[in-house]
Amino acid sequence: MTQHQDHRSPADTAVHVRGLEKRYGDRTILEGIDLDIARGETYALLGPNGAGKSTTIEVLEGIRRPGGGEVSVLGANPLSAPRAWRSRIGIVAQDTGDLGPYTPRELIGHFGRLSANPRPVDEVLDLVGLTAQAGRRASKMSGGQKRRLDVALGIVGRPELLFLDEPTTGFDPEARRQFWVMLEQLTAEGTSILLTTHYLDEAAHLADRVGVLSGGVLVAEDPPERLGGAEARVPVVTWRDAGGRAREQRTPEPGALVERLMREAREAGVPGGEPIALEIRRPSLEDIYLDLIGETAGDLAAAGASTTGALR
Repeated sequence: MTQHQDHRSPADTAVHVRGLEKRYGDRTILEGIDLDIARGETYALLGPNGAGKSTTIEVLEGIRRPGGGEVSVLGANPLSAPRAWRSRIGIVAQDTGDLGPYTPRELIGHFGRLSANPRPVDEVLDLVGLTAQAGRRASKMSGGQKRRLDVALGIVGRPELLFLDEPTTGFDPEARRQFWVMLEQLTAEGTSILLTTHYLDEAAHLADRVGVLSGGVLVAEDPPERLGGAEARVPVVTWRDAGGRAREQRTPEPGALVERLMREAREAGVPGGEPIALEIRRPSLEDIYLDLIGETAGDLAAAGASTTGALR
């Protein structure tokens, strides 16, 4: 699939990337990524482990040097941006760092003092659901509570752009939904968010657009409800025929197919007058995502086999 093309300028976007590449020796991690994230947009970057998501984010944060391409974040090159640029971004990394002997209130207050216009500490504690743990030593909190504290430290400075790498790991379902409400509040205030997550329902709920990264290539990019194109969303009808064999058919008119199958079942004398195990299923975002990364894996395997054969 082709990558999304956008003609916005760096000044119009929170993130503007063209032709991003990264290699380690002869191993390609990123291969010509183009990416734009608008101001106030929530963008979910999806992909299997090893797809290049973390490398992409580290390049955008200025932690890792790209191998090639153009990168602009909040109008600046992350590698050469002035110190003040750092206060305009928030980072919630995948792993919780060393929190020392401090409480959430102390840590949030300290990080807030590093920003020009921080949120009040009590407001942040309430936003992330840590008011009851405000005076408890952070190192003694549960994994989910520590994750909330990571988020608190990322948002206390009112960042224009927030990087969230698997932010709800360790959250129970209720806590995740509370977290979603908080993110919606942030985007309503104009914060841009780049999110990675393994929860497809989270991406579907939060993201204005989703990008699927596989094998170092952005293989698809669209709003969640349009990802994969119309063909990927054609309903699938499954049933067992008169001989007991599993059957499956994609069709844009599942009702007409079911009507035909029921007529055939009645004519064949099937008990109940309908096919066995009849089901109509519309592909979910997870189904479409798995198809996309599966196609890419197959393409890469075929290319590798072709290259290996040529080398022989």
